[in-house]
Amino acid sequence: MNAPIASPALHGAHNRHRVAIIGAGPGGLAAAMLLAARGARVTVFEKDSVPGGRNRLLRTPEGYTFDLGPTFFLYPRILGEIFETCGARLEEEVDLIRLDPLYRLVFEDSGATLDATPDLARMEAAIAALRPGDAAGLRPFLAENRRKLEAFRPALERPFNGHRDMLRGDVVKSLKLLAPQRSVDADLKRFFRDPRVRLAFSFQTKYLGMSPFRCPSMFTILSFLEYEHGIFHPRGGCGAVAEAMARVAERLGVEFRYDTPVDRIAFKGRRAAGVEAGGAHHAADAVVVNADFAGSVPRLIPDRLRTAWKDRRIAKARYSCSTFMLYLGIEGTLPGLAHHSVVLSPDYLANIRQIETGVVPERPSFYLQNASATDDSLAPPGHSALYLLVPVPNLRHGTDWAEEAPRYRALALDRLRALGLHDIEGRIRCERIVSPQAWRDDFAVGYGATFNLAHDFGQMLAFRPRNRFQGLEHLYLVGGGTHPGSGLPVIYESARISASLLAQDLGLAPISTRLPGLAPPAAQASMALGGAD
Repeated sequence: MNAPIASPALHGAHNRHRVAIIGAGPGGLAAAMLLAARGARVTVFEKDSVPGGRNRLLRTPEGYTFDLGPTFFLYPRILGEIFETCGARLEEEVDLIRLDPLYRLVFEDSGATLDATPDLARMEAAIAALRPGDAAGLRPFLAENRRKLEAFRPALERPFNGHRDMLRGDVVKSLKLLAPQRSVDADLKRFFRDPRVRLAFSFQTKYLGMSPFRCPSMFTILSFLEYEHGIFHPRGGCGAVAEAMARVAERLGVEFRYDTPVDRIAFKGRRAAGVEAGGAHHAADAVVVNADFAGSVPRLIPDRLRTAWKDRRIAKARYSCSTFMLYLGIEGTLPGLAHHSVVLSPDYLANIRQIETGVVPERPSFYLQNASATDDSLAPPGHSALYLLVPVPNLRHGTDWAEEAPRYRALALDRLRALGLHDIEGRIRCERIVSPQAWRDDFAVGYGATFNLAHDFGQMLAFRPRNRFQGLEHLYLVGGGTHPGSGLPVIYESARISASLLAQDLGLAPISTRLPGLAPPAAQASMALGGAD
């Protein structure tokens, strides 16, 4: 869909409210689309030369393409609604390939494997191969989580402007079902007795950088979403979604200023009045921050202006783990290796405890993506692009990764033997390492905590940084460091919430774009009424 989109953003620019967005990550891109569709004059300031933030693509001179961060694309409903709201179709902009199997789990302690599939009969048989009695728990588990999502979804689709919002009826009602006092693993014991089966439905807490033994039980919703709504591979990588969002935003009139880091937010009193970037002042009526919360807020906003989330509180907050990353261009193909593989060490629980206490695991669990099994556009003919992720402690624990990285690279490559890969190093034709230190220094991730603030109950909903920055005017947050949290679907939702709040505060016009023959989606109808979905 390449024709210009009819939008108020394309007309009367001198009369329109100006919005500055800091960061072209998924939240900033979604906010830019939504605000431009409502008539705002939007400028996105991005320190890198490409869009996407941690959702960007890494393209090498040798012809390999890697996702920097997310490789699982889940729950496309939210982004699909955003595209429709902005007069485009997600499925026309991105080729989404639904995966089956979803991923392969390898249990090193027993040597067993499980190919997770959304085909429930096949999944029951796979579970029964591990423990026959546990197969009966699959459908009740999915049915309960269907109710969980229905109950909790309203709280994920609206802002929390204060602690009183925690007492609203929908929150109180949902918490009874969500049982946040229980961990994910404890909740799963009601359905599955075999710890390996529980891991199959709980390792997804790693998408939040958390332990299934500490993560609140509401996050069993994550594995439910995979089976109910699928896991997708966007052709070209998950970063291709960010590139599509940037294209649609540009068609709506959004201006992108790449290679332009923002030094600070300008204020008039307590009101955001623009940004200082590239040696110049850029005036704006509102500012949206999509940069990493812990990595950016102390730099962008003076501590004296913050009534909440002062430097001291940011330093004492709880953060996710980090990750040690290897991006490998490999000569040859890897037949039989799944698109997504998760290897669960015999010391899985010990690994988690080590990471939480700052010890770098010596026999870590890990994740390997072999996207070339599905998508031949990611590597030269006859070659493969591999993405290896090992969870490790964040930088609050003091590991010197400049010294540790070479040793841990060798250890990580050796761990690939668990997948039957014994000769990888001799086939490497292209390589990049991203350590926790690189996450902090090269990608501005606070404490190298790849998945942002931890998602324990004390840092969720009203206890998480708010979409409308507390105590300041016309300043908004989007991304994993604000409500509802980390992960692409909820980051897109954070953009809808924050864009709606900003639109209310500035009195922006209702959404006017439509796709021919499409009824307005529910999100569009809500925004047209000035609601914060």
